[in-house]
Amino acid sequence: MKAAETRILELRAELDQHNYRYHVLDEPSIPDVEYDRLFHELKALEAENPHLVTPDSPTQRVGSAVLTAFSKVKHEVPMLSLGNAFEEAALYEFNQRVVQTISPLPNDLFSGVNVEYTCEPKLDGLAVSLLYVDGRLTRGATRGNGTVGEDITENVRTVRNIPLRLMDGGWPSVLEVRGEVFIEKAGFERVNAHQIEIGEKVFANPRNAAAGSMRQLDSKISGRRSLKFCSYGIGQVQRDFADTYYGMLQKLKKWGVPISNKLRLVSDVEGCIAYCRDMSEQRLDLPYEIDGVVFKVNNIASQRELGFRAREPRWAIAYKFPAMEELTELLDVEFQVGRTGAVTPVARLKPVKVAGVTVANATLHNMDEVARLGLMIGDTVIIRRAGDVIPQVVQVVQERRPTHARAVEIPQTCPVCGSQVERTQLIKRSKGKETISEGAVYRCVGRLACGAQLKQAIIHYVSRRAMDIEGLGDKTIEQLVDEKLIGSPADLYKLKYEQIIDLEGFAEISSKKLLKAIDDSKQPTLARFIYALGIPDVGEETAKVLARSLGSLDRVIVALPEVLTYLPDVGLEVAHEIHSFFEDEHNQNVIGALLGECQMELQDTGDLGAEFAASATLGGMLDKLNIPSVGPGAAQKLADKFGTLEAVVKADWLDMRQTLPEKQAQAVRAFFDVAEHAQRALAIEQQLKDFGMHWQSEKKVVEGLPLAGQTWVLTGSLELMSRDVAKEKLEGLGAKVSGSVSAKTHTVVAGPGAGSKLTKANELGLKVLDEEAFVGFLKQQGVEVG
Repeated sequence: MKAAETRILELRAELDQHNYRYHVLDEPSIPDVEYDRLFHELKALEAENPHLVTPDSPTQRVGSAVLTAFSKVKHEVPMLSLGNAFEEAALYEFNQRVVQTISPLPNDLFSGVNVEYTCEPKLDGLAVSLLYVDGRLTRGATRGNGTVGEDITENVRTVRNIPLRLMDGGWPSVLEVRGEVFIEKAGFERVNAHQIEIGEKVFANPRNAAAGSMRQLDSKISGRRSLKFCSYGIGQVQRDFADTYYGMLQKLKKWGVPISNKLRLVSDVEGCIAYCRDMSEQRLDLPYEIDGVVFKVNNIASQRELGFRAREPRWAIAYKFPAMEELTELLDVEFQVGRTGAVTPVARLKPVKVAGVTVANATLHNMDEVARLGLMIGDTVIIRRAGDVIPQVVQVVQERRPTHARAVEIPQTCPVCGSQVERTQLIKRSKGKETISEGAVYRCVGRLACGAQLKQAIIHYVSRRAMDIEGLGDKTIEQLVDEKLIGSPADLYKLKYEQIIDLEGFAEISSKKLLKAIDDSKQPTLARFIYALGIPDVGEETAKVLARSLGSLDRVIVALPEVLTYLPDVGLEVAHEIHSFFEDEHNQNVIGALLGECQMELQDTGDLGAEFAASATLGGMLDKLNIPSVGPGAAQKLADKFGTLEAVVKADWLDMRQTLPEKQAQAVRAFFDVAEHAQRALAIEQQLKDFGMHWQSEKKVVEGLPLAGQTWVLTGSLELMSRDVAKEKLEGLGAKVSGSVSAKTHTVVAGPGAGSKLTKANELGLKVLDEEAFVGFLKQQGVEVG
């Protein structure tokens, strides 16, 4: 018993330390799997010794029984609001008032007095109060009206970075910590995806998600929502423990309370202005929402001298950024046709400024989103703009709906070409079954006979990441299509000088330059060509995987869906899209024209990629057939017993019964008794043989992929080549190039100006190359540079 108690105390102390390093210092010292092992060991010991469980144990964040209502909490020290500033001039005025109050100098000398301020982001979440008595969390409360809030103790206990017990020592016996509970942008997306999945109302923004989560009567729901806490101060306290606000926050951090990693100390109001501008630039890149920044007089004695107004302190001010959300009127809904024929609703709005930008249009995604919002033309709506994302309609203000509001209806015919508009079907394939359901997308069936689809397809074909034909802008392509000079990408290569010079914006030199750019595009890499074709669900990275792994367009064209699923990150649905694209007669004709009369020559073609060539096994192939009741383990047992596909296809279920349970054996036999299934399996095997991938083929080890399985990261600027070129060269050697640094990163290439990625690489002890060393490495691999 004593040994169990000792081990429980050891585990709690160790887990508390790891929580502190992860949530407060952002310096995890062990991998997640090791943390989970320690956590489960503690949980098991507490289950065996329930009398040793304490409220501050790391295991006690699971939530309690559902409450019927929240009780009221009176704040001993009121939770006040902050005064707001919307222009820099207001910050100078605030500073002048501070100086006039705390400075003993005459008025004419005020300009020479500097006041030290702290600067931190104003998180867009829910203000809460945490009361610690003798170092233990005893109560959590909302701000409420500033004087009386609601008791949300059980909910705050589920927030993983809120310490249930303060660390170290030296804290006051009574300490009320105040701060913001918030949800990061990625967590917000996950919460809303879950809300949609379970048919519940989605949250309009991260702040609403955080507030709604904290006010759940069932704390288990709060615990599932990736909430975080950040402290910005204190309320009730048994004794003073710091002379400055900055020093006070550092003490809280030492005791395990998370504070902002963007906290800064500046020497004067000019430092506040600089911080404000810096955070404004960073705002859209932060992982969480902020709606401004907060400045506070650092010296606590000066804070007390400045005192309070009725509802706000005189020693602090919030500079508010332009709002990310605004109200406006939905004037109409129009429908646009995209490259794949998707007919997408677009909101036409009464123009309104959102985050400093005038917004007149917003995306509605699809008709399912229109139905989810309950949207009608004439409604007052909330528009949200965050990051570089197209503005979105996030909510309808139902109480403002006018009597003349009308429903949004999908057009029966394409608004561009008049062809029929059909709702897509979703086909889910698993274990020999196909389940068909209605999709969220409506499509024009006119395909390239539809001017909108043709224009978008060619715009994609000539884009920088695809064929990179300079001089073919959107307006030029629209002219070429409208004048019926082109009807497919192949027609670009048939254009004559006299056709181009007659276009608006073209003269002799620009016409000749365009013809040369078109001619220069006739030798693309295989990856660029595949991407340029515009295959549904095939982006730039998937196109590279197809090219690198299959090695030739001929193999890509004939590859069966099951064979394509041997490629990394290619599932069966995408594989069917690729296969269907190349089976289409029109697509075959366009590709034939490009490679034939247009004389296009694809570069970087060759043998199968080494990993792809070696990936096929009999067990793996049997698993890919999706035989009902047969998973990877059963498939491998069949492979081990029978050795060949033909033997499995012909085997009696009683023979299989020696290896598999009766139900599985009968399922395999029933599957192959369907002639179509047996023929399909043998066709897949034949293709594996044709490709040189078959498990009985002589495996060829293809040289040239020394970095296969490695993840590299590029950061900073490179002088001898662009980062895109560096990425291509690394991918050509088999590496995966990622945009973020993690413990799985093999090497980081850091050029001048490298920032947080380089810092993190050094913290993790990763291999880092400067540009000179990187170029030398490439040369060692036989890769030409410059």
